[in-house]
Amino acid sequence: MGFRRQFDHLHEARQRGFGFGPPFGGPWGGHGHGHGRRGRGPGGRRQNVRAAVLALLAERPMHGYEMIRELESRTGGIWRPSPGSIYPTLQLLEDEGLIVAETGEGRKRFALTEAGREEATRAAEAPPWNEFADDTVSQAQDFRDAAFGIMNALRQVGFNGTDEQRTRALEVLTETKRKLYAILAESE
Repeated sequence: MGFRRQFDHLHEARQRGFGFGPPFGGPWGGHGHGHGRRGRGPGGRRQNVRAAVLALLAERPMHGYEMIRELESRTGGIWRPSPGSIYPTLQLLEDEGLIVAETGEGRKRFALTEAGREEATRAAEAPPWNEFADDTVSQAQDFRDAAFGIMNALRQVGFNGTDEQRTRALEVLTETKRKLYAILAESE
């Protein structure tokens, strides 16, 4: 695969949400985008999707995609549960009689039942998105911005640079990767 085609492939993957999706796992939880990290919160723990859904529904009825967007928004893009975790949770809660689906405008909106209000009220007292401190969200956004900036610079070198410039850029990337792993090794 040629250099330009490799960059196009990386760019397309990023546009689909793969690769440099925010923020890369770790204490920010990761957005995973198909890499097995989706939905993990601080310290790599899986977030409590059930509690999050109930806490959101304590505020107002919502459809599944709206819940995903709302959780992503409330965590600064750090936690975006997948449809594969939201919709089975909604089905389970419906089977348990805690929520009911209302069909309208082509989408199912979910609302709490009387039986679901008590558990939803408890979930809303300490919603899972509160685990994401403002400084953690800010740092994750800084990492994402830096990664996107690096990818854009790398793409420019790839498309517009000479063979020598691309070789030097590769050396910088290799050295940067080594230094980043060295930072992790210091803490162990």
